[in-house]
Amino acid sequence: MLFSEFKKKEVINLKDCQKLGKVCDFEFDECTGQIFKLIVRGNNKWGGLFGCEPDYVICYKDIKQIGPDIIIVDICKK
Repeated sequence: MLFSEFKKKEVINLKDCQKLGKVCDFEFDECTGQIFKLIVRGNNKWGGLFGCEPDYVICYKDIKQIGPDIIIVDICKK
């Protein structure tokens, strides 16, 4: 799967069924090419004028399903 395809997917938390945002970056092992973490930009409210939610760093082990339009993760938000 290409990174450009990953960026279009909405990330949803299984614990509370909330949309976390879209994938904006990821960390990977340079030697093996395996993805370790997804970075999801928090949802901006009102174009960022009144603040926004923080970015989420999600371990690859917390990804439960990758579908054609969404990525389902299982994380506890702080």
